[in-house]
Amino acid sequence: MPHIPSRPLAEGPRVVVRHFTYEDGAEFTARARQSKDLHHPWLFPPDSARAYDAYAARLIEDPAKAGFLVCEKGASGLAESGGAQRGEADAGGADAGGADGVGTDSGGADGGSIAGFVNINNIVEGGFRSGALGYGAFAHAAGRGLMREGLDLVVRYAFGPMRLHRLEINVQPGNAASIALARACGFHLEGFSPRMLYIDGAWRDHQRWAITAETVTSG
Repeated sequence: MPHIPSRPLAEGPRVVVRHFTYEDGAEFTARARQSKDLHHPWLFPPDSARAYDAYAARLIEDPAKAGFLVCEKGASGLAESGGAQRGEADAGGADAGGADGVGTDSGGADGGSIAGFVNINNIVEGGFRSGALGYGAFAHAAGRGLMREGLDLVVRYAFGPMRLHRLEINVQPGNAASIALARACGFHLEGFSPRMLYIDGAWRDHQRWAITAETVTSG
């Protein structure tokens, strides 16, 4: 039986963004498995039910994290899983990736398929009011501009209802797709952090990209 998705938090011309639910695991993990070639070596989303449950639990239950699914309007199920071979892949940050599962019954708002995800990690309130972004597109949605629209929506939501002031993206210098997405969404290069994150068996260098509320008009 199809599950009832979480309510939309923000909507654009082609996508809506909404929070993760545990019931999204079947589609999310199937998309992750289909997208391994796109994600490697930058991103390693969970690709099993157990891994997704642990991943989703952190995003749903930890107040220092917020997870958002980017869902395509009007496209449902896994039938559309095509073969775009490039596009937005990853953008660092703790818990930047992960999921698993199979199935065709889950979908986004309006029955839309999950195009990708944007997570805000390491949320600090008080005088800092900042968070670190991680994101990923799935193969069927890559290269179509859906993640740019979804990331814009999440940024505006973070600076609006979430009342954050600064968002940071940490991305490996070789990840050209993620750097292009960060730049397209108004993030600015702030610096370079050598051996910042342990990914795929080694400590990896990262560029730091950031944006503040003053540069964005919240919708």
